[in-house]
Amino acid sequence: MPEIQMPKLSDTMTEGTLVSWKKKIGDQVTAGEVLAEIETDKATMEWEATDDGVLQEIFVPEGGKVNVGERIAFIGAGDEAAPAAEKPAPPPEKAPDKKPAAKTKAKPVEADVPPAPEQPVGRIKASPLARKIAEEKNVDLTSIKGTGPGARILEKDVEAAVSAADVGAAVSAAGKPSKTKTAAPPISAGETARISLTGMRKIIAERLVESKGPVPHFYLNIEINADALMRVRAELKSAGADDDATKITVNDFILKGAVVAALREPKVNAAFDGDAVIQYGDVNLAVAVAIEEGLVTPVIRAAQNKSLREISAAVKDLAHRARNKRMKPEEFQGGTLTVSNLGSYGIDNFLAIINPPQAIILAIGAIVRKPVVNEEGAIVPGYRMSIGMSCDHRVVDGAIGADYLKALRHLLENPSLLLI
Repeated sequence: MPEIQMPKLSDTMTEGTLVSWKKKIGDQVTAGEVLAEIETDKATMEWEATDDGVLQEIFVPEGGKVNVGERIAFIGAGDEAAPAAEKPAPPPEKAPDKKPAAKTKAKPVEADVPPAPEQPVGRIKASPLARKIAEEKNVDLTSIKGTGPGARILEKDVEAAVSAADVGAAVSAAGKPSKTKTAAPPISAGETARISLTGMRKIIAERLVESKGPVPHFYLNIEINADALMRVRAELKSAGADDDATKITVNDFILKGAVVAALREPKVNAAFDGDAVIQYGDVNLAVAVAIEEGLVTPVIRAAQNKSLREISAAVKDLAHRARNKRMKPEEFQGGTLTVSNLGSYGIDNFLAIINPPQAIILAIGAIVRKPVVNEEGAIVPGYRMSIGMSCDHRVVDGAIGADYLKALRHLLENPSLLLI
């Protein structure tokens, strides 16, 4: 049966964080069942087991970080033991200082060391995983009553004693409920706080530096007449609650427009590759989605082959699964251009940073009702929307970018063209 290793869940992933285990030691595991939640450099996603068996060992506790390829668990058959780790066992424990043996806190054992035999009488009995968690969470094993055979302390006993800062609403060893943590504690005046970056935030930082530094950005901005978009949207909403057309949003029109405009001006659907420019035949549309941990860009593949209704359904499905950690690794990869829409957050206009190796990214602002001058020269109320376009000047020149935005403007100001 297999030794489970940290999988490579994205093309740039080098390490992963074990966010949570969905199974515990001794549980039966079936291929296809969710085994754990793993945070990668792009998102936190559910990871499914690939084999049937019994979860015999967990080598990485929740919150632990390991490199891709390192072992994290072992699924065996019955009492099949996990293979011995290649790493040497830790040095012998030091004798306690001025404390009775029964009160001595045992030195935690590395999580990937095979199960140790029961400790002698008078010493703390705890599983290797329980020791590892206790060390990382700063929990005193002497204060915990074990629920395992012979009062052995198990990982679940340690988890039950972890403070609210780690698990929220946990129960302390004395049986008193600790306070539930719903938000980061406030920082007092004159004080500072150092907050460690998650794996995703680290990669976001690295990728932005890789983009903003080496990639020569330039920016184009237009404001379009959104009257027709608002009118068509209102007409679709009037179809009735049972009609799928009511689910089509203004953002869906924008996404479809971005794809069709790229077909008309294909030079923007490209990437810089050293001594060449790669031009793509498919428009793989990446859509920026805000989640709790950061920003992800799931991809609608071959979007040029999808109708407005299909794009609408696809983006809602991807966004829902991204926020619920049910994305597949390949669904984050291979985008050829990106759309980021902050209009729903009340942002009128902004400029985004390119997601390399893509050559452009669109920044969509809110639709704003404002006084405008009509064709007759009269000042009347109207709807306007700002669109910013960031371009990689190594791939896209100003004229190419302008032609793309001209095509996009025409499509969005005549949205019936996107229904064909």
